Amino acid sequence: MPRRGEVWLVDLGLAQKTRPAVILSVPYGEEDRVVVTVVSHTTSLRGVPFEVVVPVPFLRAGAFVVQSVTTIAAKYALRRLGTLTPTQLAPIEAGVRAWLGL
Repeated sequence: MPRRGEVWLVDLGLAQKTRPAVILSVPYGEEDRVVVTVVSHTTSLRGVPFEVVVPVPFLRAGAFVVQSVTTIAAKYALRRLGTLTPTQLAPIEAGVRAWLGL
């Protein structure tokens, strides 16, 4: 089961292809839908405020695009790449809150 703060290679379909994404959702229970909410990572930066750079050794230089919050079936989380620390995850959470006006 993908866990909050982990970065997985995920299949986002034809439009967004397979790319790294950080898991934002909490673990699902036995009665819940088997889905995870993710924010994808890109290496094609546009220099906009909603790109959050979090350098980690297991990803190429780029940023998490907090405008790309999406929920996928957990089966599309293909392979775990690594885990972000709470300090690394915090700016992504703040970016998502800013994008959603929370």
